[in-house]
Amino acid sequence: MEGFYVVMKQRKVRNAQKFTIGMKKKLVVLFVLVLLAFVGLGVRLILITKNNGEEYQKQVLSQQQYDSTTLPFRRGEILDANNTVLAYSEKVYNVILDAKLLLRSDKYVEPTIKALVKCFDLDAGEIRSYLQDHPGSQYYILAKKLTYDQISEFQGLITIGSDTYDENIQGVWFEAGYIRKYPNNTLACDIIGFTSSDNNGMYGLEEYYNSVLSGTPGREYGYLDDDSNLERTTIPATDGDSIVTTIDGNLQNIVERHLQEFNDTYANNARQGNGANNVGCIMMDVNTGEILAMASYPFFDLNNPRDTSALIGMPVVDEKGNKVKGESVFDSGVYITQEMIDGFSDEVLYQNYNALWKNYCISDTYEPGSVAKPFTVATALESGSITGDEVYNCKGFLEVGGWEIKCHNTYGDGAVSVERGIEISCNVAMMYVAQATGVNTFTKFQKDFGFGLKTNIDLAGEARTEGLTYSAANMTPTDLATNSFGQGFNVDMIEMITGFCSLINGGYYYEPHIVKKIVSSSGATIKNIEPRILRQTISQSTSDKIVQYCNKVVAGEEGTGKTARPAGYMIGGKTGTAQTLPRGNHQYVVSFMGYAPADDPQIAIYVVVDRPNVTYQADAKYATRIVRAILTEALPYLNFPMTEELSEKEQAELAELREQLVTTYVSENVEEETAENTEEETEAATESSSEEVEEKDRSSIWESFSKDPSTGYLVDPNSGNMVDPDSGAVLGGDDLPDFNEAPNAASSASSN
Repeated sequence: MEGFYVVMKQRKVRNAQKFTIGMKKKLVVLFVLVLLAFVGLGVRLILITKNNGEEYQKQVLSQQQYDSTTLPFRRGEILDANNTVLAYSEKVYNVILDAKLLLRSDKYVEPTIKALVKCFDLDAGEIRSYLQDHPGSQYYILAKKLTYDQISEFQGLITIGSDTYDENIQGVWFEAGYIRKYPNNTLACDIIGFTSSDNNGMYGLEEYYNSVLSGTPGREYGYLDDDSNLERTTIPATDGDSIVTTIDGNLQNIVERHLQEFNDTYANNARQGNGANNVGCIMMDVNTGEILAMASYPFFDLNNPRDTSALIGMPVVDEKGNKVKGESVFDSGVYITQEMIDGFSDEVLYQNYNALWKNYCISDTYEPGSVAKPFTVATALESGSITGDEVYNCKGFLEVGGWEIKCHNTYGDGAVSVERGIEISCNVAMMYVAQATGVNTFTKFQKDFGFGLKTNIDLAGEARTEGLTYSAANMTPTDLATNSFGQGFNVDMIEMITGFCSLINGGYYYEPHIVKKIVSSSGATIKNIEPRILRQTISQSTSDKIVQYCNKVVAGEEGTGKTARPAGYMIGGKTGTAQTLPRGNHQYVVSFMGYAPADDPQIAIYVVVDRPNVTYQADAKYATRIVRAILTEALPYLNFPMTEELSEKEQAELAELREQLVTTYVSENVEEETAENTEEETEAATESSSEEVEEKDRSSIWESFSKDPSTGYLVDPNSGNMVDPDSGAVLGGDDLPDFNEAPNAASSASSN
């Protein structure tokens, strides 16, 4: 057994010796081959470097990024008709940290951090933490949207050749951009709109003229020349064009101030919430279609459009943008409180912002009420359906299609001529006029006046009213009757005032516009936007009669619009009061459409108050008083001479108002010259209030009614209805039980 182990051991030794010798030979051969390969590669690299090294160097270097930077454009300005800036873009800078560049050497870190803390009040600890956690980062924003004055000190530290240059401050640079600024904050917010974070326009002119106001970004490139040197080339940005509007900033300010005063007076009055669901005003040049002023309340700050405080008091809308209904039909909505805002989801909050940002003057539709009556009469006159000499008998109602459609004066107006029908706003007279006109002619002229059509005003968000008016095929006698006094069809404010201007300017329908000129960033005029006549709606003779009739609304003894007359001036126009749906809910839209001067209309004004925050809403005086206040200041500013003599009381009232306005302007640091001009512009502010207390000479049944001391209205002892002491209009709609049940029928009580 021992011999066996010896033999095996000797065999292993021989095998190990054979393996070692064989491997050595193979390793030698392998080493030689590897050595030859390296020698070959070395020779090849030498040849490449000698013959093609420059070419390959450029190819590698060209794949690196050399400061290819987008250069922002400056968005064009928005100016008013007097070249006052309403919107502009200010250059700002973001402070950018390049951690990788800064950390190239420890000697750069502390001087750079110290300078950042000193110049920008940054937290040194946060900067150090970021450098430690992101040593390879090359883009981190330390501060945003700083002005040049805010970065100038640090700019000197990193600018070679500057007196304060410090070579140890590294890894920080400035990224330029622009932010939109609105120097007047809320002024003309509905007209202007605003921009999003990516510099695109939202709402108003900013959206409609976005492509005009936007420029083209530039770019700075880094590249290698033939000698492998880094070169730069810059394609400069092209700034956007500016737009000059037809808006007069002074008129706009007057309008907005009086809309604010209305809200201050009636907010939280009969209910919690704003002074009305909406209040809108448009001023327009009768003979050009230019918009001189346009505003709707509530306003919002263009520099901070997402300020939730502007929402408080507005009607709530749901996540689909629909207005939330109140607990009963007599509620005009549910109104936003801070507690509601705190509980809004993001979607509901955004929908309520949209409701705030919309321009009521162009985006919301409603039944116009009696401001449509001049259109009814103009249609009949122009078509030859009436001559204007007709006299109708108003018994307080007219039976049409089996329904008793009542006049706003349910006691009856007696014998009513066409002219008096406009003056006292008699529904029955208008129904007779419409019957004489007929369905086909009536609906044709409605389209001629623009009802149911977009005006194509150059603002984003105009409502489509197609389908909200009747065609001849689907209009019944009842529909014709209610349409005659402005109910049963829907319009928006810009439709109404544009059509109305054609009634009083000789029949010329101008396309409304709000921009009159486009200019380049260098100031060169690119385009003039001239007045554009689209069609002629009526003849000059018909227009003259409509002016005559509407003048009586303000100047006539029985005129429903006497409280719209500013002291020292005579104007014309038409009042309107329309029920909202559902009928009988005591919710009204009241309005006044007017013009000045009365003998030669030059400007038109339209004020709509949507569900005023009062107990009895059916009173057009909530609109006429706003018109009076606005025109009291606007007409002197526009250099229209006074035509009416001022009473001593009116002069005293004007002096008091003038003093109040001057005091307000001085307290707001307005220049003395502006204050002096304002004195002239406001010389007639309050005396027209005397219109409300003038004694009435005419004999009417309601004059014997007793007055409710809490409201100032008269009370019918038989029905308990509230009655307007000036016109005899019954307020609240309680006198319409029969007609309210009519299917698809409009209200029969379009009073005033």
